[in-house]
Amino acid sequence: MAITGLFLCLFLVGHLLGNLQLILKTGEEGRRAFNEYAYFMSHNIVIKVMSYATYLSILFHAIDGIMLAVQNKKARPVAYAYSKPGANSSSASRNMAVLGSAIFIFIAIHMSNFWWKMKYSSDPMPLHKITKVVDQESYDPATGVPVKYDVTYTFALTTTGNYVAVAAKNSMNNEEEVFVKVKEGVHIYDIRTDIEIGEGYKDLHSLTVAFFGQDRTKEGVPANKYAGLAVALYALAMLVLSFHLWHGFASAFQSLGMNHPRYTPAIRTFGKVFSVIVPLLFAIIPILLFINK
Repeated sequence: MAITGLFLCLFLVGHLLGNLQLILKTGEEGRRAFNEYAYFMSHNIVIKVMSYATYLSILFHAIDGIMLAVQNKKARPVAYAYSKPGANSSSASRNMAVLGSAIFIFIAIHMSNFWWKMKYSSDPMPLHKITKVVDQESYDPATGVPVKYDVTYTFALTTTGNYVAVAAKNSMNNEEEVFVKVKEGVHIYDIRTDIEIGEGYKDLHSLTVAFFGQDRTKEGVPANKYAGLAVALYALAMLVLSFHLWHGFASAFQSLGMNHPRYTPAIRTFGKVFSVIVPLLFAIIPILLFINK
């Protein structure tokens, strides 16, 4: 329990640093930075190994926690005649199993909303695209009079750092010409030769900000109409996480036998700061996305 718990604390820090890009950078720069980060996290071999270690740690931590709670219950089948637990234990320490179960449910829902959609959804995620409007001038074949119009080009960002023209739409007759086709979600092929041009970035940024209320219809992701509820539940889950960490962080070192008169007070203080700051920063991200929608 202690080892997997501390490992998951490290995961929280890494995950938080990645998520903070959603609010530290804005506009196209922020979208590109976050999508490049998401691609790196899903393709780097070291990160992939760490990801599987994280999944196993979550499962082991949850199952072992349930088993310990059951063992504790069996160890005292008959309640004490006089019990005043608040005298020598915190509320968080007495409810670790309940708090942990709530967090496990949150993780399952959270992964279904983002991780599952990015990896396995039958409805492919949109690519990271940008548009550029180019002014054009031509002549009316019937009258010979100059006619001004514009062409809206759509470009997809590839993992090589280049932008590939995907399509163009003519405002004169509203006709759209498609230059490429996409296979397996990200692989971009020339529509005429069927030769692969490159691999595009999935637009996880648009999926995330749309989930918390921002309209990304032009990127193919409409705003979540239940965004307010999603933000509230996310913030509530971070409050539960904070209570779980409040007791869990320091107790992990105690379980490992790392008690020392000099170091234990510092560990407890750091654990309390960690249990407040990390969940608070996680909660701030969707709140700011919702406010700035």
